[in-house]
Amino acid sequence: MLETSARLLRLLSLLQTHRDWSGRDLAERLGVSPRTVRRDMERLRELGYPVHSTSGTAGGYQLGAGARLPPLLLDDEEAVAVAVGLRGAAGGAIAGIGDSSARALAKLEQVLPHRLRHRVGALTEATVPMVGPRRETAVGPEVLTELAHACRDNQQLRFRYETHQGSSSGRTVEPHRLVTTHHRWYLVGWDLGRDDWRTFRVDRIVLTPPHGPRFTPRTPPAEDLAAWVSQGVSTRVYPEQVTVLLRVPMERAAESISMSAGTLEPVDGHSCLLRTGGHSLQAVLVHVLMLGHDFEVREPAALRDHVAGLRDRLDRALGPNPAL
Repeated sequence: MLETSARLLRLLSLLQTHRDWSGRDLAERLGVSPRTVRRDMERLRELGYPVHSTSGTAGGYQLGAGARLPPLLLDDEEAVAVAVGLRGAAGGAIAGIGDSSARALAKLEQVLPHRLRHRVGALTEATVPMVGPRRETAVGPEVLTELAHACRDNQQLRFRYETHQGSSSGRTVEPHRLVTTHHRWYLVGWDLGRDDWRTFRVDRIVLTPPHGPRFTPRTPPAEDLAAWVSQGVSTRVYPEQVTVLLRVPMERAAESISMSAGTLEPVDGHSCLLRTGGHSLQAVLVHVLMLGHDFEVREPAALRDHVAGLRDRLDRALGPNPAL
């Protein structure tokens, strides 16, 4: 009986790592016959695990979603990762999940082996979270869920959207994907009123159901949506857009330039291009100077004039050279 129970746990672990398994592959992994695998599958179904099977040359077994949540099997590293993730969830960009995360973590810690509970506890005691007041950009999980369902089901959305300037307007959008950074969520979709792709900050969206009908998905604006959104919120949204060559490897530049502050493109092992924007060329120049890297202006040409003017002003600020 002990051998059978251990084999069932091993079988369940295999089913959770891949979407499809053939009976022959499972039998080889477990060192049993295909007939034993079939019997074990029936035992898992009796325990509440929704194991689906298909026949034929392309057939096999698949662990599906059931009507209730059966026990999950996690290895040591997975269990620690889940526990750490739950502890940090309250400080993320989703509002209202702190209590839910705490309850889920309490349930997980009850069943963690002592060695893992000790690892998680040590990490918690040695870590000081830098969590301030609730950010205005945090969004509720119910809003994210509704947006995600609309993206998955290809259903038009209706909502009120508040711009950075404070004006509000009604939008009808064909949602495509949600893009997230550490602090914000963005919705990428086709704006039917503007007849173009748009990026919307989710914390500025007020849903106004009922929503519209289903639609046929369009070709997305870019293969790399994260880079497309980054360029939009850091560059395209501003009246002044610049490109400079940073004389530093891209990996080092990325340490001080977030995706919402600009986009980086490697040139070689020692330099990269930074594309960013601002409300004025002076503001962009100050931003680039504060990065602390040597740089070369690529475009626009007008930025060169601002650099020259700043150089002359700094020379005058030094005053006369006392050595002369």
